[in-house]
Amino acid sequence: MSTRLACVVFDADRPRLVADFWAELLGWAVTIDRPEEVDVAAPDPDGADLALAFLPATRAKHGKNRIHLDLASRSIDHQRLQVDRALSLGARRVDIGQGAVPWVVLGDPEGNEFCVLEPREEYVDTGAVAAVVVDTRDPLRLAQFWATASGWPVAHGGERIAGLRSATGLGSWLEFVRTPEEKSGRNLLHLNLASFDDQAAEVARLRAAGATPIDRDSVPPATAPTLTLADPEANEFCLLRPVRDHSTR
Repeated sequence: MSTRLACVVFDADRPRLVADFWAELLGWAVTIDRPEEVDVAAPDPDGADLALAFLPATRAKHGKNRIHLDLASRSIDHQRLQVDRALSLGARRVDIGQGAVPWVVLGDPEGNEFCVLEPREEYVDTGAVAAVVVDTRDPLRLAQFWATASGWPVAHGGERIAGLRSATGLGSWLEFVRTPEEKSGRNLLHLNLASFDDQAAEVARLRAAGATPIDRDSVPPATAPTLTLADPEANEFCLLRPVRDHSTR
């Protein structure tokens, strides 16, 4: 298979502002800074962290995002420091009905929810981002689709939560958590897949696994150069076109 998970994409009113927030919070760097896209990535080129991309788009946020980031911590003190740092950079505390839990729910400068987790053994080697979390009504079914789409194996699966991780054992998890709410409207965060060979063949493979095409008129212009699809629960994702190799002629 010649497709891999490439990045988590944020629709943003102010892409550079939100990108700067995440770069500072994670200790990452801005790697692309253009009017149509700002990217943030981990400093280790050999790691398996997913990049973050911020695209200009008119946002209409209603309720909790269906995709969010969980941040790792090494200790309770480190968790507290992470929360304080996020608040100093422009985050705010968010109540999504979580109640008394050991993790802290915050919103970035444009209200995108994220969690600063208490120390957990399964995230000790993930780097700054413990997991990219997707709300779903059927965790195992959606995990199986994304395992097929990305090539990441299902590492654990159950009725409440299922998780994928790169076969290398490096980088963040991709996790699917049961939620009773159905998807409504376009997601403000989505995943991008990168295709390295025949895009038509990849589209056919993804459609056989349960993906459906989306009309370009329903997505922001910034994503138009890519091919936009939806997973079995209608979560939008993009398949990036293959990049030509100009290193040899």
